[in-house]
Amino acid sequence: AEIMADYPDVPLLIDPILTSGRGDDLTNDDMMDAMIELLFPQATLITPNSLEARRIAFADDVDEVALTSLDEAAARLLAMGSEYVLITGTHERTLEVTNTLYGDSKMIKAYKWERLPGSYHGSGCTLTSAIAACMAHGLSMEEAIEEAQEYTWQTLKNGFRPGMGQFIPDRMFWARDEEDAVVNSGDGSVKAH
Repeated sequence: AEIMADYPDVPLLIDPILTSGRGDDLTNDDMMDAMIELLFPQATLITPNSLEARRIAFADDVDEVALTSLDEAAARLLAMGSEYVLITGTHERTLEVTNTLYGDSKMIKAYKWERLPGSYHGSGCTLTSAIAACMAHGLSMEEAIEEAQEYTWQTLKNGFRPGMGQFIPDRMFWARDEEDAVVNSGDGSVKAH
């Protein structure tokens, strides 16, 4: 927060990760208070998933969390100081994933994405990093969010599962997209994939 205060012209994008993919708590009340009081007022964009948005927005009223609409949660998050809030809908029980951008105390745009099967680890940080990269290339906030969502969806569609756990986004899918990947089969032969 102190470093960012010295660079007010540098966009600050925050993916407020509160729990692990398994559901383990990664934050406590002091850390959440620090995010809300010190970082969110300086933020250009925060990208909570729907569970995080409700939990942060209603941190002082645990009974309200489950009953809260995302529009209501977004209004509270914007009031905390961030210029924009993008709430991702991967944790909602819907046929499609809806990510919703809010700013100027209102909803700006809802983006609909095909829900992919499986559970993913790293989708939120991939999205937030991709938005930052797009902004660094000169795109406006809305253009960056649109491009980053397309990229992130492709990383998930091309994701891989290294073991028995969650799928991991394949952030390098585009490098293999242009021509068939060559795979070493392990017996000395090489085949197109």
